[in-house]
Amino acid sequence: MFSFDDYREIIRIIQSTGRQCSYAKALTRDKFIIMRHDVEYSVDRAYQLAKVEQSMDFISTYFFQWTNNSYNILSKKNMDIIKDMHERGQHIGLHFALNGMTDMQQIRKRIKMEIDILSEMFGFEIKEFSIHRPSRDVLRENIKLDGILNAYQDDFFTFADNVTEDTELQVKYMSDANHIWRYGYPDEKNITSYDKVQILTHPFAWCKKGYSNFENYRALIQEKYIELVESVDHECKDFGEYRDYFLEKEVR
Repeated sequence: MFSFDDYREIIRIIQSTGRQCSYAKALTRDKFIIMRHDVEYSVDRAYQLAKVEQSMDFISTYFFQWTNNSYNILSKKNMDIIKDMHERGQHIGLHFALNGMTDMQQIRKRIKMEIDILSEMFGFEIKEFSIHRPSRDVLRENIKLDGILNAYQDDFFTFADNVTEDTELQVKYMSDANHIWRYGYPDEKNITSYDKVQILTHPFAWCKKGYSNFENYRALIQEKYIELVESVDHECKDFGEYRDYFLEKEVR
């Protein structure tokens, strides 16, 4: 369910509707389908998913975290990847982590600050954000900022305290959180039965073969392990003699 072939089928269904849309364009349309990606652990996996999209002439929005313990958005490698994604037409946004903040004015100021900094660092304007693990209070707040679009604002997302089958939704929302599709799988019926649709994926969950939740985490951790070994080897001249040992240890 989380292989690149599975993802290609989702893209095929979206493309067949002719309603593929960015956040900005969705504001002016009565019918749209938005594909969004919140990047949690791996910029590399986001890049691989973007390549799948590129092969099908498909554009979506990738939201990257500024405060993340798993990747550094401003490392040269990751900046090069993100700039390349942008140059190929993908939309780049901020995946904003609340980090314990509850004051709505403070949250607004922090979002604007992070977007300004990232726009300056990357050399292109960032105009969209999504919120990492949004609280009900933040969703209920329906944050809107001048010139900046919130993936959870009411134009793209319907908030309800308790969503049931009878809840009237202005926007159908589907998410693959925790390797489980929430609020429905994006098959042809769910995608085409609603005028307005937003689909969220987390790129770390997707790969060429498609793994179970456990196998996916194991593969992801192996990838991050190798990335760390190679990073240390690149930075530290005295690490070279140990490099093969640590790589062989990872393989075992």
